[in-house]
Amino acid sequence: MRNAWLLCQKELRSYFNSPVAYIVLTVFLLTTGFFFTSSLFLYDQATMRTLFSLVPVIFLFFVPAITMRLLAEEKRSGSIEVLVTLPTRDWEIIVGKFLAAWGLVIVAVLLTLFYVLSLSMIGDLDGGETFAGYLGLVLLGGAYAAIGTWSSSLTRNQIVAFIISMAIIAALYMVDDLLPILPMSLAPVLQFLSTSYHYENISRGVIDTRDLIYYASLIFLMLYLAHHALASRKWK
Repeated sequence: MRNAWLLCQKELRSYFNSPVAYIVLTVFLLTTGFFFTSSLFLYDQATMRTLFSLVPVIFLFFVPAITMRLLAEEKRSGSIEVLVTLPTRDWEIIVGKFLAAWGLVIVAVLLTLFYVLSLSMIGDLDGGETFAGYLGLVLLGGAYAAIGTWSSSLTRNQIVAFIISMAIIAALYMVDDLLPILPMSLAPVLQFLSTSYHYENISRGVIDTRDLIYYASLIFLMLYLAHHALASRKWK
């Protein structure tokens, strides 16, 4: 696990040593800030609900933009061959890359705490609901980062990785909206697969172990698939 942590630190430094992190964080904050302030003055309510409903949609583009280069760029440049010759296991490479991407997502989410501070000065916030909302965002960001890691392990092209990741994330997020037009027998399964369903449960302040297990399982599955994709190079 030490190697995974060292790789995570190296990857985070690479984010902040280039314009990538600053560009995506700036765009993220400008977008959330615009809609947050607009709804605040429109409804005149001290609530974070607007932000909690907006960020998952922004994540559809934000997280794939962060993760698309994780392994795709390593494959394109050929540096993946150097990386795998080091005393580092494949799973440590995957976990290290994933943790770096998830870390950047968490940084973006934490930067929005400025909005919480602003609202607390003008009204009474529901602390429990706010905490649950942020927990939901962190878990959702982790699941999307894992999906992005797997998508990046499938190709050498960053744009292809971005498109694959965004398509999977969008499908899992919007599957809940298809329930009214699908057979009732499929409803429980599709609802369980929906990331938005579990996120909305948590963001309402209901922290159910089933929702936590769902996100943990999704992250594990995506990282397992990414490990399998990386290991498949040995069979070629």
